Amino acid sequence: MKAKHLLLAMATVAVSQHAFAQYSQDAIRFSGADVGSTSRVKAIGNANIAIGGDLTSIANNPAGLGFFTRSELSITPEFNMNRTNSTYPRFGSAYGNSSNPAATSTADQRNALNFNNASVVFYGQLNKGRGEDKTKGWLSVNFGASYARTNDFYQNYSYRAVNPNSSISDYYAYLGNQAIDNGYSLDGYLEGWARDQRLINNSANVNTYVPSNTLGGTESNVSTSTGGQSAYNFAFGANYSNKLYLGLGLSFTNIRYNTTTDFTEDNYNTVLNSNYTSTYTRDQVTKGNGFNARFGLIYKPVETVRLGASITTPTWYTIDDNSYEGLTTRYASASNAGGRNSDTYPARYNLRTPFKVAGGLAVFAGKYGFITGDVEYLDYTSTHIDSEDYDVTQDNNDIKRNYQSVVNARLGAEARLTSSFFLRGGYGIYGSPSKMNATDRTTVSGGLGYRFANYYIDATYTHVSNTTTMTPYDIAEYSPAADIKNRNSNVFLTLGLRF
Repeated sequence: MKAKHLLLAMATVAVSQHAFAQYSQDAIRFSGADVGSTSRVKAIGNANIAIGGDLTSIANNPAGLGFFTRSELSITPEFNMNRTNSTYPRFGSAYGNSSNPAATSTADQRNALNFNNASVVFYGQLNKGRGEDKTKGWLSVNFGASYARTNDFYQNYSYRAVNPNSSISDYYAYLGNQAIDNGYSLDGYLEGWARDQRLINNSANVNTYVPSNTLGGTESNVSTSTGGQSAYNFAFGANYSNKLYLGLGLSFTNIRYNTTTDFTEDNYNTVLNSNYTSTYTRDQVTKGNGFNARFGLIYKPVETVRLGASITTPTWYTIDDNSYEGLTTRYASASNAGGRNSDTYPARYNLRTPFKVAGGLAVFAGKYGFITGDVEYLDYTSTHIDSEDYDVTQDNNDIKRNYQSVVNARLGAEARLTSSFFLRGGYGIYGSPSKMNATDRTTVSGGLGYRFANYYIDATYTHVSNTTTMTPYDIAEYSPAADIKNRNSNVFLTLGLRF
């Protein structure tokens, strides 16, 4: 299908006139933070709702703090190894199988050393009067505080291939035609830059822009992301008769997300009769702060069984975003002028993440170990943005249209092999918030623990995998796409002290 004909079939995309970047994808990205945990809990698949007695309880189910009978502290560094494999291009059904070219695969990697967790809990025994049953009533109220890294944005991915079916100039032309239909000027916007750099033209019809290039150009993309999310957590947990445990917590959260993307197309301009190279660049620097609260309980119907539940409120963020957009074109023929244009778009918006509800069950085999499982529910369609800087209607509509509720499940076990040595394993599956273009995220983990005197050392390895689909430019079912397979291998080491 010729590029000019594509313009007749394109679905509506966001008009760039007088608008900021679309933030719906970022809203979902920032809503998917995990709970910061110790190596021990990471080894059992992060299933921590019902077991209690671990420093992870500070950030997850604060009722678990009620199980402590001594004060405790720990630190956890981590080493992350991110691997991606990108396959490009893949097209929508509008092209049919006969138009799909052989895709090209590209591998990338990024390693990083981070500080994952630091936690402390202070045991507060409640005094009983002389003659009172010291196993009945409120026995202790314990306080905990922690720092936890809850999301990792470090990732590199790239892809490069010939695209015989479309060009990014199709997208520029569509934006230009949308501007005309809405009575806007192209000047000062991406579609205007593309016109000035001769990537689109309206020589045949003054009211219609079309691409100036042939099909079959070579497209390449290079993307680099850094940053993460973290939380400072504070919680109380109380013990009632060694039977019921209640907890309340508060978290102050932080976002830092930086990403740079360069999308380059090498093609031939049929109007200027010249080869050219054009690069669209987007840089984004995002910072934000927020807070949430959580309530939890754990109940022991019998000594060997623990039932847990926790509720986490939405996190309310205030986010500052600075996005840079640029377009540069160079022609092989010296007589044809290229061009370079750029602009920066600052914006502030408020984000409300989904409400989270979780339940868990743990079964203990005396001193020999336990098996535990969690189920967690989030509705990503409840994610909401508001801003005084730009119209958020499209973003909130995109969230409700493109995302969904999910159920996450985690399973883990710990075996005490000797009085000091522990073996652990776990598995987790996290539903994709996207209705399309993503797979569930799975985690497999294993670890060892060693206790001696008042000290302990826990080491854990986790492997996380999922596949997402990235679209470099949106022309509905004619959009090319890259399948990005993400593989993260992480090593955690916790050093702890009881006092």
